[in-house]
Amino acid sequence: MQTKPWALACWLGLAAVPVGAAEITDELSIGGVLAAAVQCQRVSGNPNAPNTCRGAAPMQPELTYRPTGQDEIFVKLGFAAGNALNPVTPFALLPWNADLASDVKDINGRNRSYLLEAWYAHTFQLGTDNTLEVTGGIIDPAFYVDENAYANDEYTQFMNQALVNARSDFLPGYDWGGVLVWKYQDWTLSAIGMNVGENDDGNNYNFYTAEADYHLETALGEGNYRVLYSGTSRAYLDPAGKTLERRAALSLSFDQALGEVVGVFLRLGWQSEDPAVDYRALCSGGVDLKGLAWGRERDNIGIGYAYLKGGNSDIARSQVFEAYYRFAVDEHLALTADLQYQADRYQGADSAKGWIGGLRLTFEL
Repeated sequence: MQTKPWALACWLGLAAVPVGAAEITDELSIGGVLAAAVQCQRVSGNPNAPNTCRGAAPMQPELTYRPTGQDEIFVKLGFAAGNALNPVTPFALLPWNADLASDVKDINGRNRSYLLEAWYAHTFQLGTDNTLEVTGGIIDPAFYVDENAYANDEYTQFMNQALVNARSDFLPGYDWGGVLVWKYQDWTLSAIGMNVGENDDGNNYNFYTAEADYHLETALGEGNYRVLYSGTSRAYLDPAGKTLERRAALSLSFDQALGEVVGVFLRLGWQSEDPAVDYRALCSGGVDLKGLAWGRERDNIGIGYAYLKGGNSDIARSQVFEAYYRFAVDEHLALTADLQYQADRYQGADSAKGWIGGLRLTFEL
């Protein structure tokens, strides 16, 4: 990976930021994430896939302005050097599902680069433990739905696409839309509508999703139980490539703490096969172990597995195993050692399988 001067300067500058510097004024604050990772793959079953190492360094600064307790303006930018293994991997699922160099340019075919989010939100207080938040602008739906305490963040948790957000939800990123989030006691109901510049078939489309989330607290610990439905307008080619079809998906996402050290998660997802899709079903799950057990309170170990059933393309099934150890240097900086095993089986063809090892350094403000 060739490190660009701006990336090195940002690393040095952010590393020198003192604790508490994120609050500029009572209303204005800055934040964000800066990461760098190197991944190496060793592949068998695909003679065209190189055994190689690649790296990337994404940076996402954020600016938040809260003029009142009910109003918020948010802007997030995205920059990156390199694309890691994503362009050269033989696997259908990305080894690092981050916003890398090719992802932050010409976003969704809008001729817009580097601006990831820009929205305004207002919260209505409807009563005790009863609020309605309305958001509009350039949004990221993954911020509102399909969250998971242990398998959600590609910068601090798992890296593989199958263990970050449910593959069957086909969540778009960073485009115009509106969000309604109603919170009442332990329930959260979220609804999103978006217009997305273009999909992989080059078509503009509408996207919508709704999620119900129940938060549970027991003697074991906190848990979250979610059901999510997503759909689109008719904008995806069918398997024959002749007509346009809608996409639709249903998914379940659970995470539950089992005491102070252990946490578990599970995702299940299904999507329609009217359009051409790589997968029709997903099942993923795993365990999180907190470093409190060995005297490193901020550290954690994540172990996850995902099985994806092929759809109407040439993929019969995919399997992903990933394990990582996250070593927290302090509350802002962490180093993660990551190991992945992937196997794709194709209809009437040999499977591609292999190991991917990586190191990721993440600074969060």
